[in-house]
Amino acid sequence: MTITPLERTPPPTRPVTVALAGNPNAGKTTVFNALTGLHQKVANYPGVTVEKKTGRCRLADGHDLTIIDLPGAYSLVANSPDEAVTAAVLRGVRPDTPAPDAIIAVVDASNLPRNLYLVSQLLELRKPLVIALNMTDVAERRGCRIDIDALARA
Repeated sequence: MTITPLERTPPPTRPVTVALAGNPNAGKTTVFNALTGLHQKVANYPGVTVEKKTGRCRLADGHDLTIIDLPGAYSLVANSPDEAVTAAVLRGVRPDTPAPDAIIAVVDASNLPRNLYLVSQLLELRKPLVIALNMTDVAERRGCRIDIDALARA
C-alpha cells in the first residue's frame, strides 16, 4: 500500500469573508476585537454597533479573513435599522459589502432560547456556520448547565 500525501490547499485569491452575527450584547464586538486586534467600542447596552465594522486577520496557515462585526439582531426579519443592516449583509444584498462566505453566531449562553431563534434563521441561509458560545460563566453562575455535546448534535 502506498500513501500519497495530500497537497496543501493554496490560500484563496481573495480573503474569505466571515460575518459575526448575534443578539445585542452577546459579545460580537469583543470577539471581533480579539480576532482583528482592533479596539472597537464595547458597551453593555443595545445600539452600540449600529453599522457594520470590518477588520482583517490572518490564520496560522496563511489564509486571510475579512471579519464583519454586524449590529445585534434578534431576527433576520428586520424590525429596526440595526436588524436591517444585519439582514442585508447576511443575505448579500448590500452593494458596499461582499456576501459573507461563513458566519460565526456569537451566542449568549445565559439566554439560549432567545439566541437560538436567530441561529435557526442563520442556518436557513445555508452558509457554513460556527456557534461561538459566549458568557458561559454568567450561565453557570445562574445555575445553567450547558450540554455542549447535545448542542453539537442538534
